[in-house]
Amino acid sequence: MTDDLDPAERLSHVALQKLQLDRLRWTLRHAYQNVASYRRRWDAAGVHPDDLRSLDDLPRFPFTTKDDLRAGYPYGSFAVPMEQVRRVHASSGTTGKPTVVGYTERDLDDWAGLVARSIRAAGGRPGDTVHVAYGYGLFTGGLGAHYGAERLGCTVVPASGGMTARQVTLIQDLRPDVIMVTPSYMLTLLDEFERQGADPRATSLRVGIFGAEPWTEAMRVEIEERFGLDAVDVYGLSEVMGPGVAQEFAETKDGLHLWEDHFYPEIVDPVTGELLPDGVRGELVLTPLTKQAMPVVRYRTGDLTRLLPGTARPAFRRMERVTGRTDDMIILRGVNVFPTQIEEVVLGVAGLSPHFQLVLDRLERLDRMTVRVEARPGCPDGRRDPAARELAAAVKDGAGVSVEVEVVAPETLERSVGKLRRVVDRRG
Repeated sequence: MTDDLDPAERLSHVALQKLQLDRLRWTLRHAYQNVASYRRRWDAAGVHPDDLRSLDDLPRFPFTTKDDLRAGYPYGSFAVPMEQVRRVHASSGTTGKPTVVGYTERDLDDWAGLVARSIRAAGGRPGDTVHVAYGYGLFTGGLGAHYGAERLGCTVVPASGGMTARQVTLIQDLRPDVIMVTPSYMLTLLDEFERQGADPRATSLRVGIFGAEPWTEAMRVEIEERFGLDAVDVYGLSEVMGPGVAQEFAETKDGLHLWEDHFYPEIVDPVTGELLPDGVRGELVLTPLTKQAMPVVRYRTGDLTRLLPGTARPAFRRMERVTGRTDDMIILRGVNVFPTQIEEVVLGVAGLSPHFQLVLDRLERLDRMTVRVEARPGCPDGRRDPAARELAAAVKDGAGVSVEVEVVAPETLERSVGKLRRVVDRRG
């Protein structure tokens, strides 16, 4: 059925490009006229909004980075008076000042509409019950999912994160159709189902929409097999909106379609910043096309992916599932390693859960990495040492680095907002 689609999903490629150019021109003018930092940077670079005559002219404008946004803390990146701002969100600020983002009433309306569009693409429908286990608060996940589900016409269970045993009870008793949560916390819920002796495949859930952290195809298989549902990816980040920037379709499960009527994507070389063609993996750069409160131009997301032709919605390009982040890449004794590489290996070792953490330190001036991984519930103590040896050998074979492995008890590793801190660097 396509009669209830957002009209933008029916756009032709030509019509989409015209809409993008019109909206991009408005965005550049809005940023230049109302945000002093953009005006200064563009004047210094010798570019002006009037220089954008086609979409191909966008690379003439400088990138925006997280540091640029932090420099405007708290409200220096806003383009409207505070009396027009209806909500603020913020990043965690774990590596410095948080990035504060603002939304006008229209921004919130656009956001709810895009998340509703995303839930529908994932397989949700009006009348469904949606269990939202993303954290609520300054993190955009909980409220973004909540208002999008309501916009679609769903009943929302605002469970937020934490209280895992209670979450399992709510899922069993309230019988939701859809769950929106981080993939790592979904696996925590699965472990809790099994700890309680409940069959996770017997729940009412038929769709899981997972985001807020990189995950692998192996983890998709793990979740789908253990829970008996369709597991699909959602993408977003607070600096450009929140969840709902791109969505994987349940019918294809072949990457995330970017909602290009609201976000213009580019892929660049993460080292040189050079623009890369579609199909080549690099760093995703996004320019929101409709944001009023906080326009962002050519934002370097730090996420590594590539752009591919659209399938379920041919006019919208797909982005491959994010394979890692530029700031998550570990250089260990000259070898580049991403946490997602370790995840794929961990999932292949019997007795180990997908919950792991990479700890970097130095021993006698040499870098060392320890993989701390939780045992699955019910894994006998006698299986832990063989599993550790098996994982160390598999990492050496698959990623090309030697690591220490420490197998710890279930629910030992600290979680925040429903997800693990994957990398702990103690090298100083």
